Amino acid sequence: MKIGTVKEIKTHEYRVGMTPGNVQDYVNNGHEVYVQSGAGEGSSLLDAEYAAAGATIVATAKEVWDTCDMIVKVKEPLEPEYSMIREDQIIYTYLHLAADRKLTEELAAKKCKAVAYETIRDKSGGLPLLQPMSEVAGKLSVQIGARCLEKPVGGRGLLLGGVVGVKKAEVLILGGGIVGTAAMKMAIGLEANVTVLDNNIARLTYLDDVFGNQIQTLYSTPATVEAALVNADLVIGAVLIPGGAAPKLIRKHHLKMMKTGAVIVDVAVDQGGCCETTRPTYHDNPTFVVDGIIHYCVGNMPGAVCQTSTFALTNATLPYGLRIANMGLEAAAKADEGLLLGVNCYKGHITCAEVARDFEMKYTNLNDLI
Repeated sequence: MKIGTVKEIKTHEYRVGMTPGNVQDYVNNGHEVYVQSGAGEGSSLLDAEYAAAGATIVATAKEVWDTCDMIVKVKEPLEPEYSMIREDQIIYTYLHLAADRKLTEELAAKKCKAVAYETIRDKSGGLPLLQPMSEVAGKLSVQIGARCLEKPVGGRGLLLGGVVGVKKAEVLILGGGIVGTAAMKMAIGLEANVTVLDNNIARLTYLDDVFGNQIQTLYSTPATVEAALVNADLVIGAVLIPGGAAPKLIRKHHLKMMKTGAVIVDVAVDQGGCCETTRPTYHDNPTFVVDGIIHYCVGNMPGAVCQTSTFALTNATLPYGLRIANMGLEAAAKADEGLLLGVNCYKGHITCAEVARDFEMKYTNLNDLI
């Protein structure tokens, strides 16, 4: 199979879909790899390293798209890339289709085979290709939130952990999954007061066992969310419905109840956000203010720490990518139910139930097509 990776064009996206080590693994398995010149520079990976690993370096993204059977990316294709997508081409990347109807329609119209990192599941039901970036985003959310709370950038002027004789900041984490747990570790490490809400009692029990009196656990209901928001200085939106749009837990009217200068970091922005006032932002202009509340809603947060993120992501994506390349997508999906769940669009059909439901589109089970 001919496999390629291109330079990401999303604003301030510095990650890359393959490392030179990944290239070597594909080549050792008998595949040809094409890399757009400069694709890895944002993560300090040079063309010479890719070439030494066995890749063919080409000048433009179009050459990669035109040549390759499978494109390995980090972020979803953007409008300038739509025209390069070919019928039957495998696109292997984060897609987050539930937040992007236009992309969903485009992928279906192109009759490509779109595999979303974020909906592939492992044997335990986990999300192995979402996990590494969720860990990065969770830790980063607290780091960013702490910065946004500083007065020069419009925040309340609080140090998360306070100092002797001074009250600590109140950190509220909505969702106790991978993002939320990583955020908890960071917030606890910075000595903030930490409250986590989730609607899964088993998960709250686990978190209580692990973190003990370092956190406050609360069962999530509209009433508990509202009460917790009133008290919060920093809110981390860490909720996830795999493949589907994030639920709107924070409503616009809640903002007027919150402390002026409080901060919301909505990590769920890729799936539409868990705050009603969320809109996607970028690293060069990451925040906006609504009713005195600072919103940080960057959709590719891990791109800010691109070296860490590129290697963490590609460590997870490579085994599935090799399986697709070695077996072909159809055979690989038949052999692995978790990988099958990652196929969101297939030759004009919407094959992710959550995406079809959110957009009221026709859903087709991939098993009926392969």
